[in-house]
Amino acid sequence: MGRLDNKVALITGAGGGFGRTMSVVFAREGARIFAVDRDEDRARETAEAVAKAGGDVRAIRTDVTSKEEIASLLKMIESESSQLDILINNAAITQREDFRHTTDEQWQEILDVNLTAAMRLSRDGLSLLKVSGKSSIINLSSIMARVHVRQLSAYSMTKAALAGMSRAMAVEYAAFNVRVNYLCPGYAETAMTDRILRNPAVRKGLLDRTPLNRFAAPEDIAHAALFLASDEAAFITGEGLTVDGGMSIQL
Repeated sequence: MGRLDNKVALITGAGGGFGRTMSVVFAREGARIFAVDRDEDRARETAEAVAKAGGDVRAIRTDVTSKEEIASLLKMIESESSQLDILINNAAITQREDFRHTTDEQWQEILDVNLTAAMRLSRDGLSLLKVSGKSSIINLSSIMARVHVRQLSAYSMTKAALAGMSRAMAVEYAAFNVRVNYLCPGYAETAMTDRILRNPAVRKGLLDRTPLNRFAAPEDIAHAALFLASDEAAFITGEGLTVDGGMSIQL
């Protein structure tokens, strides 16, 4: 018996990294997975990994910055499953730019992907989330919501806003028995961090600042999300779970 038996999960940014691993882990625990990514090939690769693990999955190419495509996605889920038990807002991009040089176009792009997409899915998916009477939204924030480095200002701002939105939503959505929590991962070896972690000096510096002396594996994040999505966290809402090996608490 799995921890997510008979649950339906929508995972954005499912084409790799955290999203792919969460899709596999959740499927192994019994959830039916809607794996969403704007890259159709990567979404299909995730679906293949889930199917190989014995899971039930549907890969869907969706640009989460498009309100029309979000509407189409939710309509598809409604027609196929009639409910949504778990929404993982994981899709994100990063930009390396000094704040003073950030253009309006760059600012709008990162807002659209990292924040507005999560808002629309959480808002427009509420009717499906209400069906089971015990659903869960998990937003992927970051330790960058509260600790900062140069050239990641816009990214940090969107992640801080996502954390604040999660807490505000938790209060409102409690009336519908929909829990809302967020994860704050630290540095992990994914496509998003590949460029910076290839620098030996930066890599060593980050590890030296991490008490557990390693980077997060995608499984570390997936298992934290699994806990928040499961009935084991049935009385937890509005909380942020930091998964960073202690980096953000060390001076």
